[in-house]
Amino acid sequence: MSDDHDGGFEGDLPESLLPYDEWVEDAYREVMLRALEHAALEGMPGDHHFYLTFQTDYPGVRIPDRLRAQYPHEMTIVLQHQFWDLTVDRRLNEVSVGLSFGGIGSTLVIPFAAITAFADPHVRMALRFSVAVSDAAEEIPPPAETGITADEPEKEAPQQDAQVVSLDAFRRRPPQDERN
Repeated sequence: MSDDHDGGFEGDLPESLLPYDEWVEDAYREVMLRALEHAALEGMPGDHHFYLTFQTDYPGVRIPDRLRAQYPHEMTIVLQHQFWDLTVDRRLNEVSVGLSFGGIGSTLVIPFAAITAFADPHVRMALRFSVAVSDAAEEIPPPAETGITADEPEKEAPQQDAQVVSLDAFRRRPPQDERN
């Protein structure tokens, strides 16, 4: 056996001809969808709760105008106790959920492809997703096409408003010796 090759992964690896990164991201999205489907059917178990971050300017996202004005690019919602009508529609490739913002009940419709992050802080599980937008689909449909407007009728909302939170607490940090 020669000393110049030990069978390990030293040096540059060749570029893969298989789309492993895409496959892994698809698998992670499937984990997220199964968790959302479970919550939709069974409710949120124990102390689990989900943070769902999505691009508000992604084509097909339907949120009230007042929320789009407040969060023009990205928004994080919390699904814990105060949500309703959670639906995962695999045929349409979208999630819809009812939440209260400022005491006003609102329905959000989010295409799977608009989701940039999913976390369940109870078990310190966090997933990040890339979002690709085709050049032809970069415009946001006008409010009349979304079916949700700023004058959306008020629904009976749970006691507590939805929260928009930072995921910084769940991001991996380098070890102490690398922070200097």
